[in-house]
Amino acid sequence: MEQHILPLSALKAGERAAVVRLGASGSIRRRLLDMGLTEGARVECLHRSPLGDPAAYAIRGAVVALRDCDSARIAVAPVL
Repeated sequence: MEQHILPLSALKAGERAAVVRLGASGSIRRRLLDMGLTEGARVECLHRSPLGDPAAYAIRGAVVALRDCDSARIAVAPVL
C-alpha cells in the first residue's frame, strides 16, 4: 500500500496526519522538534485563519500556530 506524503501546510481543518520527516534545518528545526514534531507524532489541523495563514495544529496535547512557510517544511502522511 502506497503512503501519500504531503506537506503539513496542505492539511485542511479537521484532517489528521503523522509526521514523516522534517525538511527544516538550523534554529527552525530545533524549534519544531521542541514543539514535539518528531517522526511519528500525530498532528491535527484545528483551524486556519480567515486568510489561510497561519493555522492552528494540535500536537501532543498542545495547540500551536504555524505559518505556512514553516509547516510546508514538515512532511506528513494522512491518518484516519
